[in-house]
Amino acid sequence: MSVIMTLRLEGDPAKLEQYAAANKDKIAGIRDRAVGHGLIAHRFVGSVDGNSIMVADEWPDQESFQAFFSEAQADIGPMLQEVGISNEPQPEFWRTLETHDKYGWQAA
Repeated sequence: MSVIMTLRLEGDPAKLEQYAAANKDKIAGIRDRAVGHGLIAHRFVGSVDGNSIMVADEWPDQESFQAFFSEAQADIGPMLQEVGISNEPQPEFWRTLETHDKYGWQAA
């Protein structure tokens, strides 16, 4: 069973979007490394108030994410600094509950 990883960052979502637009190759390179470690799905989302960013990923297991994150830290850290992230990333891992009401995201 896969896991959902969330990572909440304190910072301006617009700055991340600007960085991503100006550094498409860097962003794609980080994503491709994640895919190499088993990434199933990935999204950055920004709070409506413009103060927070959340990463929402699906991974085969917690260990796959941790291997990727350790390996890619040299690229991720400077990116977070450049966009003004003010907190240390603390990933959280979640399991999908069977509640018989799945919808979207290719729910089966």
